[in-house]
This record gives sequence, C-alpha cells and structure tokens, in this order.
Amino acid sequence: MKALKYLNKYLWKYKWYLILGTLFTIISNLFGIIPAQLVRYALDLVIETLDVYYLFNGASLQTGMYDIFAFSILLYGLLILLMALLKGIFLFLVRQTIIVMSRHIEFELKNDIYQHYQTLPASFFRRHSTGDLMARISEDVSNVRIYVGPALMYGINLIVLFFLVITYMASVSTKLTFYVLLPLPVLSVSVYVVNSMIMKRSQEIQKQLSALSTYVQEAFSGIRVIKSFVQEKHSFSNFEKEAETFKIKSLGLTKVDAFFYPVILLLIGLSNILIIYVGGQEIINGKLTPGNITEFILYVNILTWPVMALGWTTSQIQRAASSQTRINEFLNEKTTLVSEKNIVKPLDGKITFKNVGFIYPDSGIQALDNFDLEVKSGETVAILGTTGSGKSTLAHLLCRLYDPTSGEILIDDIPMKEYDVHAFRRQIGYVPQDVFLFSDSIENNVRFGTSDMSFERIEQAVKDADLYQNVIDFPQRYGTMLGERGITLSGGQKQRLSIARAIARDPKILVLDDCLSAVDTNTENIILNNLKRIMDHRTSVIISHRVSSAKLADTIVVLDEGKIIEQGTHTSLMAANGAYKELYEKQLVAEEV
Repeated sequence: MKALKYLNKYLWKYKWYLILGTLFTIISNLFGIIPAQLVRYALDLVIETLDVYYLFNGASLQTGMYDIFAFSILLYGLLILLMALLKGIFLFLVRQTIIVMSRHIEFELKNDIYQHYQTLPASFFRRHSTGDLMARISEDVSNVRIYVGPALMYGINLIVLFFLVITYMASVSTKLTFYVLLPLPVLSVSVYVVNSMIMKRSQEIQKQLSALSTYVQEAFSGIRVIKSFVQEKHSFSNFEKEAETFKIKSLGLTKVDAFFYPVILLLIGLSNILIIYVGGQEIINGKLTPGNITEFILYVNILTWPVMALGWTTSQIQRAASSQTRINEFLNEKTTLVSEKNIVKPLDGKITFKNVGFIYPDSGIQALDNFDLEVKSGETVAILGTTGSGKSTLAHLLCRLYDPTSGEILIDDIPMKEYDVHAFRRQIGYVPQDVFLFSDSIENNVRFGTSDMSFERIEQAVKDADLYQNVIDFPQRYGTMLGERGITLSGGQKQRLSIARAIARDPKILVLDDCLSAVDTNTENIILNNLKRIMDHRTSVIISHRVSSAKLADTIVVLDEGKIIEQGTHTSLMAANGAYKELYEKQLVAEEV
C-alpha cells in the first residue's frame, strides 16, 4: 500500500465524491436489508394467520380475515418492490460518485504522467522503450483506476454490508450467525486463490497478445521486404506459433475459470444447509420462527457477492500497487536540464564552446573531448566528419537536449544553463538527422510549434526548401495528410519538409544536422543557394559528412573521434593538404563517377 499513497492527493481533491459515495452505499445497503425482514414478517404472518383462518372455516368472519390477510401480503410485496427500487436508485448514485471519481483521477494521473514525460531529458528516452512508456501511461493507469473505482466501491460496500448484516443477524441469533459465517472465510480464501491464478494467467495472455500484435504489426510494416525475399510461408509459420501459444494460455485460463463458480456454489450451498439444519433445531426449541430461517438464507445470499468480491478486490489492490510502483519509478525521475537563472532574452547568436566534453550516460561512449570553438553572431560554421565523430552530439548540446559532461557552452557570453530552457529552444531552428514528421497536414507540419504563422510565411519556407513544386502536385496541396512518420513522402521530401519547418520559425540560430543526405546533388545546390539568403545575418551550424554542404560556411571544422583535427576556411584547409582535402577529393571523384 506504500506505493498507493501517491494517490491520496487525488482522493483528497475528490473527497466529496468519496464521502457521498460512502453515504449512498450505506443507504442502498439499508434498502437491501429491509426486504429480508419484510419477507420474515410476511412468512410469519402467513403461518400464524393460516391456522386461525382454517379455525373459522365456514364462518362469515373468514372472508373478512382473508381480505385483511391478502391486503397485508400485497402491502409487504409492494414495500419489497419499493425497497428494491430505492436500492437501485442509490446504487446508481454510488456509481455516479465513486466510479466518476475514478475517471477523474485516471484523467489527471494520465495528464500528470504525460506532462512529466515531457520534462525528462533525452537520455531518459534513450534508456526506455516506447512500449514501456506507453504501458505505464495506459495499462498501468487503468489498473490504478480499477483500484480507486470498482475495487474501492466493492471494498466500502463489503465493510458497510458486513457490519449491518452481521450486527442484525447477531441480534436475532448469535448461534445461527456463527454457523452461517463458518464457510464464508473459506469462500473468501478460495475466491482469492482462484482469482490470483486467473489474474496471473490473464496477465500472461495479455503479454502474449501484445507479442502477437507486435509481430503482426511488424510483418505488415515490412510486407515489402517479406514479399521481396519470398518469406510469406516463413512469416505465416511464425505467426502460427505465436497464435498457438496464445491458444494454449487461453485454454489454461478457461480450465481455472471452470472451477470458480462450482466452488462458490458449493460453499454457499453449505451455508444454506447449516442454516436449515441449525435453524430447524432452533425452531423446534421455540427460539426462532420459520421466517427467521428464510431471512437468514436471504442474508447469506446478500453477503455472497461482497465476500466473492473480497478476493477480486484484494487481487486488484495488489495489481494496482504493482502498477503504481512502476508509475512512481518514472514520476521520481527528475530532469537535470534545469535553468539556473531563468534568463529570457532575444539571442544575438554568438556560440562559444569551452573545453566541452560529453559522455553518453547510458552507453558510456565519449562523443566529445576538450572541444573548443567560437562562432560569431551571424556566422556560418560547417562541422564535417565521418560517422561516429561526434557531429550530431554537438547538435544535441546546442539544442540543450543534453548538458556537457565537462566544460561549458556560452550563448552571447552567457552560460547556456542560465537561460530559460523553453525560451532558449524557441529561438533555435533544428533539423534533425532522423527526420520525424507528424500524422497531420503538410501545412500543420510546417507551422509546428507556432499558432500565429501566416500562410505566406509557410509557403515561402516550402519554396526555400525546394518543396513547393512537390506540394503543388499533390491534389490537396498544403492540406495533404501525411501518413505515420510522414510515410506519404519520399526520403528527400521528408528532409526538405523538415528544413521548411525549421526555417519557417525565423530562428536566431539554425542547426542543420546532416539534413541533405537524402537529396541529390542538384537539389542540394538549390536548397543551399536558398539557405544562403536565409542564413544571412543568422548564426548557422551545418553538420554534414558531405563536403559540398560546407561551401556556404565561413569556417569549416573537421572532427574525428570527438576532437577537432582541422579548422579554417575552404581555401586554407585545401592548402593545408590534410584530412579535409582528402575528404574533398574523394567525394569529388565519387560525384564525377
């Protein structure tokens, strides 16, 4: 229960739902108990009146007695119907309070988790899979909702009903109450054991269903590869194995479930036999009436469901505690990317790296080592290097997705850590190496992150990214809906749309992380010529492994294993006859070929 303490703040916020729900539960149970007493009165009335009725057989008084008797029975019947109706009304109100409260808590908990996810650094998302993140915000929260909803409702109902029924039964006959309750602990334990087995097997089925769904999704996503390699039969064979495992586990659950109700009916029947046997002896001794026995049988049936629910409720509480523990693990994660002074100011664009070193926390790989660089405001710098040289790490550090392990980065001679994180990022235009587009229209993908961008600005950004003609060729033009991760577009079109999205924001600092790798040389030249105008009076960092992308740069930096091995202009680096010249000549030969 320690993990579930986190939910107390939500329960306190919606305390009136809980208080009213408890009150309605007490009232509904009172209306549920009264009919049993009315049945006792009616049955005793029938037994007592029949003897007198037959005693006056043939007398005129018998007719009057029958009318009174019939009216009394009718009155009891109507009262029982009225009690059932009132109980139903208050049960409806119980669900409208406690279950509604659980939905409110579910809504707030999901929002809190999602909001917390967004505050966490990129390193957190490198450590955890998307499936795990989704499971905690969906399935785990659903388990918690069942605890604060149905489980709590049944728990309150059990406590209230048990107290009311046992108190009244004990006031009628302590001895009979004792015998009635004998099978109930066994029933509760049996329900708990069987329910735990059902819960365990249900979770295994859910995991297998998840694995089956994942396999099918992957197979359909890669259907072109499967067909190209003629692996349809192999794919079906693997699916059949997964489906067979799912079938076996489902049958295992069905076998356990088959014992559930027979065990319950056996124990309830045992309680009823004890009532009749012990109660019959009490009637013979003159201590109870037949109405009392009927009343006790009704009470046992009233108690049956809450006692059955005890096992279910206990399992749900355990399951919710387990889920909340998993949720708390992520909620306890704190971001290290905090602002020290929350400075909010327009940027000029000067960037200074001072002895910057960076080691990825999850892998321990050193991406940068004593990196020193100064980029003046409005200057363009190109970062070149082979794969794994630390180029993309620089982009991540500039966008403050990570903080340096050592050294510091200054923006306009102010440490980056002193800027308000969100205010700083709003002035950065970032085109990532791995392009990500949203399942939305082209227009909304370009204006992403802003709410007041004019259509003229969107159109100009698309033209500058050399995507205008492609957009015009689509039947719905800017309203064209992109598929998942932008699958509607080709690789080059996706990169150009990503560039349009970055430059449309009119950023103070533009970071292009190998964003022209999927376009041909001609398109690259068009985009670079367009970017020349855009990058004028704007600090730009072009990260690439292609030398041709660096021709607009004022300064070129060549990286190798996280260290600067060469730095200067195109002319000076060619004259140096080093790594840059070698890279340039190799790529020049490749282009000519």
